[in-house]
Formats: sequence, structure tokens, C-alpha cells
Amino acid sequence: MKREQRERLDAEFSAFVVGVGPGLIRLAELLTGDPHRARDIVQSALERAYLHWPRITANADDPAAYVRRIVVNQHRDWWRRLRNRELPTDRAPDRPAPADFAEQQAQRALLREALAGLTRRERTVVVLRYYGDLSEAETAAELGIAPGTVKSTLHRALSKLRARPELADRHGGPASHDPSDIEVSV
Repeated sequence: MKREQRERLDAEFSAFVVGVGPGLIRLAELLTGDPHRARDIVQSALERAYLHWPRITANADDPAAYVRRIVVNQHRDWWRRLRNRELPTDRAPDRPAPADFAEQQAQRALLREALAGLTRRERTVVVLRYYGDLSEAETAAELGIAPGTVKSTLHRALSKLRARPELADRHGGPASHDPSDIEVSV
């Protein structure tokens, strides 16, 4: 590959990462519940994408969707290799949180806890469907499952989330029936 061509592809990939990188990190954080593991997964996914970037841009209609699928697969692979890795501890490192963001942090923790109560598949379907704003068909395609499986998995997951009293709205009403109503900046 010529030097000019490589530099052009590098610049194109860098611009792509700047544009979609934060969204990929947020997606991975919601999938894993751990910001450090999420960054590792996204880094690994971007490494894979970089190696095949010319092919991805030539063949994929939506490179962002292609890389998002790599992130989901990296997360799935991490679970498969969990036995051979270090296990997380109960003690988290001390990190001071700015007082201005206390409510956001509380909502974020509540959302992560609620998502942690779901199975891996349920959590992945909810995150892709509502956070990733994918349709049922797109979610099914991302995960390689039938649209009916997405619907039934989503139904079970939402039933579990609705049953959690701490997800009731701030005015004491019942939990929202639409998880996209939960505004959390991750």
C-alpha cells in the first residue's frame, strides 16, 4: 500500500474513532458494568477494525454498526474467557465524584444495578434496543438471533425491570414502561 494511501486511511479511521468512540465506550460500559473493562473491549475492537479498515469501508454499508458488532462480540468473548482471567474484587478504588453530578451518578449506579440483575442476553438486547436505538430486526441481526427471540427476551427483561421498586419515577409513580425514558449519561 502506498504511503499516501495509508495516511489517508489512517486519517479516515482516526476521524471515525473520534466520531463513534465515545458511543462505543458507553455501549461497552452498559454491557459490562465496568468502565475499565469497557475501555479494554473497545480498544480491542478498534484494533481489529483498524487491521481490516479498507475492507470494512469497502464492504460495510455502516462501518459504525460493523464495529459495534465487534464490541458486542468482544464482550461475549470476554465472558467465555472469564475463567482464565483475574476476577473483580468487592473493593473499588476511591474516586471522588464531583458534587454537581451526584444525581447523575446515582441514576447511573441505579441503571447499572438494574442491568446487572438481567441475564447477559437480556442486558445485551435491552442495551442495543434502547441505548443503541436499534430496531428489533437490527438487534436480531447484531446478535445473530431471530427477531422473535429479541421480542421475547426484551419482554422478560422489561418485566424484571418494571418489578424493581427503585426504578419508580421521582414522583413516586410506577416505573416507566419505556427504558428509553431513563436519562443517564454514561
